[in-house]
Amino acid sequence: MPANPFLDPAFQIRWSQLDPAAIAPAIEEALEGADAVINAIARQPLDSLTYENSFLALERATEELNVAWGKVTHLQSVADSPALREAHNAMLPKVTAFLTGIPLNAVLWARLKAFADSPAARALTGIRRRHLTETVSEFVQAGADLPAGSRARLEVLQSELAEVAQKYSENVLDATNAWQLIVTDESRLAGLPPHAIAAARRSAEAKGVGGWRFTLHMPSQEPFMTFLRDDGLRREMWTASAAVGASGAHDNTELIRRILALRAEKATLLGRPHFADLVLERRMAKTGANALAFITDLQGRAAAAFARECQELEAYKTRETGSKPAPLAPWEVSRWAEKLRQAQFDFDGEVLRPYFPMDRVIAGLFDLVGRVFGLSVVERPMGEVETWHPEVRYYDLFDARRRHLGSFFTDWHPRESKRGGAWMNSLITGGPDATGVRVPHLGLMCGNMTPASVGQPALLIHREVETIFHEFGHLIHHLLGEVEIKSLNGTNVAWDFVELPSQIMENWCWERESLDLFARHHETGQPIPEDIFRKMIAAKNFRSACATMRQLAFGKMDLTLHTRPGDFATAADVEPLVRAVIADCLVPTSPEAPTVVKRFNHIFSEPVGYAAGYYSYKWAEVLDADAFTRFRREGLFNPVVGAQFVASILSRGNSADPAELFREFMGRDPDLTALLQRSGLVSSA
Repeated sequence: MPANPFLDPAFQIRWSQLDPAAIAPAIEEALEGADAVINAIARQPLDSLTYENSFLALERATEELNVAWGKVTHLQSVADSPALREAHNAMLPKVTAFLTGIPLNAVLWARLKAFADSPAARALTGIRRRHLTETVSEFVQAGADLPAGSRARLEVLQSELAEVAQKYSENVLDATNAWQLIVTDESRLAGLPPHAIAAARRSAEAKGVGGWRFTLHMPSQEPFMTFLRDDGLRREMWTASAAVGASGAHDNTELIRRILALRAEKATLLGRPHFADLVLERRMAKTGANALAFITDLQGRAAAAFARECQELEAYKTRETGSKPAPLAPWEVSRWAEKLRQAQFDFDGEVLRPYFPMDRVIAGLFDLVGRVFGLSVVERPMGEVETWHPEVRYYDLFDARRRHLGSFFTDWHPRESKRGGAWMNSLITGGPDATGVRVPHLGLMCGNMTPASVGQPALLIHREVETIFHEFGHLIHHLLGEVEIKSLNGTNVAWDFVELPSQIMENWCWERESLDLFARHHETGQPIPEDIFRKMIAAKNFRSACATMRQLAFGKMDLTLHTRPGDFATAADVEPLVRAVIADCLVPTSPEAPTVVKRFNHIFSEPVGYAAGYYSYKWAEVLDADAFTRFRREGLFNPVVGAQFVASILSRGNSADPAELFREFMGRDPDLTALLQRSGLVSSA
């Protein structure tokens, strides 16, 4: 067992020993080891090159580094601390420089090109052929064919980009955590659901203050903005949320300009007109223009319904208050939208919360994937496996043959040391090895769901249920991978394809047959009453055009920033320019609401991440809505269709072109109709 726990390859990670002081020596050692392997490949005589001592050796060279650094970045997302942040940030430039420098190693590239041009390479088939072609494309896209001076500049760009993106992310987290609202007058909490009031009380007690404490974390912010009657308090929270990343020490304005400039220069060095074309050339969309055309097409299809929904909300408020017709204030939209939904459908989403206790939701999810995909999930007793926090749970996943496919951790509730949102990640990639033995995978799911309160379990809203199903879709995409090349396994697929396995899982959250597996009242055990279910389905597409436009606004903003970076390069503030680009996608308010550009972690908190790729959510929605029509048609729990989805999608990783994998499952190319029907934007008749 290695002395340094970050380098321990054991499947059971020694979380209690992952001390920040061990990060630097571990990463230094892993970097040295990877560098030695790469240098050995680069020293190979040209006439002795084989697939094994070139491409396969390179595949394995960074495995120890990737696993060790993965532990570091994971801890930074779930257990942030000054010491951990300092250790992470100290090593980030070195790791970034090393990894981005691999394709820029001219001597190594000469060996890879030499083998790729050989008869032995041309004779490769199957996954090895795919691995070779994908690696060559990746190297070319990363600048392997650049002259020496340009390669050196690219390495500097990559390193700075990683540092600046990390700082952007830290600003968002720190600004979010820096704000709190203490309410001492209980009468001002009128309208808030009991669970939200109880959570605010617990939060105040934990901080040693009186009254009720509210924060900008979603489980606190969402019910506050949706249900609280006190207009002044909602305005206060909205103002704070809108200011995240936009003021004081946490202002991301200059970082945005710098990130865009670095990405644009990178694209220019690599001979692309802009960063979007660079990023998308190996994804399904292929170009920024294609992705933007996709967004524009959907926007046109939703425009009329969007205008109608906006007018309807304004008219409703006018009728209810007797005021003059006018746009709502931005801190009013969620509340009045919820009031309108309740008026139209006699449906309050909070009525579902007692039917979604988290333990039943999790158990129902596992039951569902057992029926559909032949999987079984077994929870390990607490304390048997080390975790990074007492709330974390650990599970093993088996297939119908009782093969141990993999294991995973879950961490579902918010903490100040944990970043917002929900995500899945891999810790160890297994799969079949060279001898044919299948090694299990290890992964995790994290979220910031409503926690338990005194006297009752964690009770979720329906969207939180969808989020859990979504992340589990990503997880089984990782855990079911059967590709022997790890870099092509699991979720290592084109970014606009990766959301298909996750988003398709959300569909089962809307079907009576599947809801009855887990949606049971936490006290009585009764299923959702039929009248409530009917109202839930009737209200499903309430303001769906607004929801669609919100996603399209994010995608349009992202693509515009990365196809026209020069428009924002010298602006004192990017906000008004960005807003002008997406104004036709935004709900009209008075005053105008700022965009999310200064807290848009998806596109700015990583060197690439979702940059130029946020459209992928909608792109993948087309795929998932269409693919789910097979289950609707042939049976929600049809194990034959489930097995085909595993065989064509979940187990295949990036072993073939994603369009080919989709055709293998559906027998044809994707059809946009299913998404438009599901969203209520066209008739399903």
